[in-house]
Amino acid sequence: LPAMACLLWILTACTTSSPRPSEEKSVTTFVIVRHAEKATDDPRDPSLSEAGHARAQALARLLADASLNAVYATPYRRTQQTASPTAESHGISVSTYDAAIPAAQFAKQLRATYAQGETVLVVGHSNTLPDIAATLSGQQTDAMPEVEFDRLYRIRVTTDGKASLATERYP
Repeated sequence: LPAMACLLWILTACTTSSPRPSEEKSVTTFVIVRHAEKATDDPRDPSLSEAGHARAQALARLLADASLNAVYATPYRRTQQTASPTAESHGISVSTYDAAIPAAQFAKQLRATYAQGETVLVVGHSNTLPDIAATLSGQQTDAMPEVEFDRLYRIRVTTDGKASLATERYP
């Protein structure tokens, strides 16, 4: 009887419902931010201002411990310069996506490409990012004003397709 009790205790301890590391890795995370503050050097394709470069570095520090698998940005200087410090710190290149692609289509492509526990950073623009976040998460998002640069969306998608959305601020 004591041997049977010991065996039951071992079986119970081995079948707890706490998430296993492999289950946690199956969650795909999309981190979505607008480009940082832009300079006034070029009205069509401005680079980042001093404050923008500081914000890009802050983003890299924020994501320093993330297991980042991909970084996407539109071809504009301000998005590329925002994404570059994070990509470089992870030893990966920035993939360029077309800002003219409808947000829902781009979000669908992201979900189809990344579904195995990856972490992906997307840097874009105020007029498209809320829609990308809404499509990825299946939840409504607020419009982003032209003067807002610190909003960060974090969408976590499980292997069964369930998504959660967290909206944060970063320095």
